[in-house]
Amino acid sequence: MDTKNNVRLILIGGGTCSGKTTIAKAIGRRLSDLKTVIISHDNYYKDLSYMDPEEANLVNFDHPDAIDTEYLLKDLKEMLHGSAVNVPDYDFISHSRSEGNLCIAFADVIILEGIFALYYPELIELADLKIFVDTDADLRLTRRIVRDIKERGFNIESVLDQYMETVKPSHIAFIEPTKKNADLIIPGEKEFDNVLYMLNGFLLYELVRKK
Repeated sequence: MDTKNNVRLILIGGGTCSGKTTIAKAIGRRLSDLKTVIISHDNYYKDLSYMDPEEANLVNFDHPDAIDTEYLLKDLKEMLHGSAVNVPDYDFISHSRSEGNLCIAFADVIILEGIFALYYPELIELADLKIFVDTDADLRLTRRIVRDIKERGFNIESVLDQYMETVKPSHIAFIEPTKKNADLIIPGEKEFDNVLYMLNGFLLYELVRKK
């Protein structure tokens, strides 16, 4: 029995600021003839609005337990069965989760990207294609500094402290080992065009002709 209603699921994992969103959007553009939904598991961090802000700031958001996996899996399974769901929004300043946007129903392809996309066995079991974006640590840190200062209002000292205290150790412990779960490892510091060209045959055959 087909439990996924013929919807294809692509998982894209990798370290912080490795280029996961970029490759997800590039794949989505290549599948322009299909209904494609791109979601980030960053939207499914646990709601910590009940905590004191100082206490919430001490939470390790680079640990797998920081994700509300039950909520994520529930929404994802509904999407795989053709239903539309309200993908939540997450505020990294207040650490609060709120109702977000309604995604389209009856998608052909769902792309889920996030640092733990290849970590949870329940996700891996559902996936049709698993990609790990492998990017040099120095480049990832540079990108994270720029992002967290511009988009999240952090200062460079707090970004570096967080990186050394939680981001780097968690990457080594939880994210780097998920490479073994990938069907494909992409170097994130290079242009994706050539990789996507080579992927084109798979994308067209596996995700279109078999649909």
